[in-house]
Amino acid sequence: MRTSDLVGSAVANTFRSKTRTILTILAIFVGAFTLALTSGLGTGINRYIDDTVTSIGAEDVMTVTVTSDSPLGVSSGPTEYNPDAVASGQPGPPGATVVAITPDDLDTIAAIDGVLDVQPTKTISPDYVVAGDGTKFVASVGNLVAGQTLQLAEGAAPDDSSSELEVALPVSFVEPLGFADDAAAIGQSVTIAITDADRVQHLIEATVVGVVDTSIAAPTGASLVPNRALTDELYTTQSSGLAAAEQERYATASVWFDPDASDEEIAALKDRLADAGFTGTTVADQLGAFTTIIDAIVLVLNAFAVIALLAASFGIVNTLFMSVQERTREIGLMKAMGMGSGKVFGLFSLEAVFIGFLGSAIGVVLAILAGTGISSALSGALLADLPGLTLIAFDPLSIATIILVVMAIAFLAGTLPAARAAKADPVESLRYE
Repeated sequence: MRTSDLVGSAVANTFRSKTRTILTILAIFVGAFTLALTSGLGTGINRYIDDTVTSIGAEDVMTVTVTSDSPLGVSSGPTEYNPDAVASGQPGPPGATVVAITPDDLDTIAAIDGVLDVQPTKTISPDYVVAGDGTKFVASVGNLVAGQTLQLAEGAAPDDSSSELEVALPVSFVEPLGFADDAAAIGQSVTIAITDADRVQHLIEATVVGVVDTSIAAPTGASLVPNRALTDELYTTQSSGLAAAEQERYATASVWFDPDASDEEIAALKDRLADAGFTGTTVADQLGAFTTIIDAIVLVLNAFAVIALLAASFGIVNTLFMSVQERTREIGLMKAMGMGSGKVFGLFSLEAVFIGFLGSAIGVVLAILAGTGISSALSGALLADLPGLTLIAFDPLSIATIILVVMAIAFLAGTLPAARAAKADPVESLRYE
């Protein structure tokens, strides 16, 4: 019997007992459907993280701080005053500080092997932002990590090469500031109030060039995003009245390294920074905990799907054992006519694989339809504040892998009854009643 005949015979024999085969396929379908859906959930969320990673910072940039013996936010009491400390610029308990980075520190970092460039991050604390004679609103100025890009609802990102004072507004500020919509805000002026060291308040006008949408990196969209010219203007104004040494004190610095650096090389750079008294944090470090939690949840859900598939595999064993028993005389006749044990084994194994293929194919197709429908419904409702998020997305490679894995499980489940059929004695089988 040729291979094509073997396959055709296996497909035809699969539905000899339609009810039993359909029930087995349904059991496999449940596992494959669940596995495809949970895999799609992990793919969708992780793809969204990858798409928005540039909203947190470039992958070849590291945020560096001076290593402290007292981690931020970990304290059983009040923190002792440190004249070398500055405001962290990060969420935390009142008065949270970090040890300042000085120009000497910047020179030290720049001299470390593997550092291509280093730039200080300027922390700015404005009083409020207002458009015309409207209502004044408290706002913060985002400390963007070098290489960061913005998810824009309208307009363009502030141009760091421009000498004009440009700013991008959070989408949540557009209507409160008196603009009809996102498009109406573009090209308009807003005034940012900032107080210097002598407690004198200054008003600085800037042109709105973009509106920043909400994202995983900025869920509330509450930070103004200035270009470099506006950042320098605000920082210089804020530092007015301070001694020169006080003006050159920074909470963090951005360090550029080779974008093609391996994980081992990045780890080695962190070690060299640590030896010099600094702590380096990459984008991967910032997202690591989040992605680990998502992957763990998906892994647990996948485990339930695998359990369902293992339960379905017993259905395959039962189906094929019953098939072998019902076709005992037929097996004896095939072997008596010269069909080898290997081909008999292959015939029943192919039946198991075909059952696995049908169950997994139906499962993943329905999972794709259900996942697409669920994602579309949620994107316009519960997930409307996270534009660009497709909660359940499907990767062709993952789908193909699921089908192949289910077929492999089906093959393994079918080996026992297939081996029993292959070992059958033709004489005894022909005598079977």
